[in-house]
Amino acid sequence: MWTLPNLLTLSRIVAVPLLIGFLWWPSWAAGYGIAFVLYCLMGITDYFDGYLARAQGAVSKLGIFLDPIADKIMVAAVVLMLVATRDIAGWSLVAGMIILLREIAVSGLREFLAQLQVSVPVSKLAKWKTTLQLVSLGGLILAGALPHWHWVQTVSLAALWGAAVLTLVTGWDYLRVGLKHMD
Repeated sequence: MWTLPNLLTLSRIVAVPLLIGFLWWPSWAAGYGIAFVLYCLMGITDYFDGYLARAQGAVSKLGIFLDPIADKIMVAAVVLMLVATRDIAGWSLVAGMIILLREIAVSGLREFLAQLQVSVPVSKLAKWKTTLQLVSLGGLILAGALPHWHWVQTVSLAALWGAAVLTLVTGWDYLRVGLKHMD
């Protein structure tokens, strides 16, 4: 249970309040810089927990359960914080809402299907969606650290919209599978 992959996953969850703390003051560029480094470390642990679990034959039920939760907690907390600091504002709020709503809906759907003993594997497109979400949010954090580099925020917001589109597509894919198992 307390394997290195599971500890890496737990470290991402534990690091979220620290990450949010560094993002708390939008005019503190150094805080955003520290948050960006922490966010990148959290992303690296996301890669390595799965890699190590498979390489060491240490895939566990706890890890399978916690990994997507850690991702969702991190994404939701960062989206909410970037909305609060107005780094995500205007029409881009819609992209943030799409991402949050889909994550909640798919989590509920997975829970429902688990009761029916139906497993829904993560698709390659869903992995790309997660990657684009993480890159776009990381870019928005970096934009706060480099406020004079306006292009970083522009590119990151475009990536956020790309992630929102993939979020809708993959959400629909999961819903289609789920509907087959509903009365």
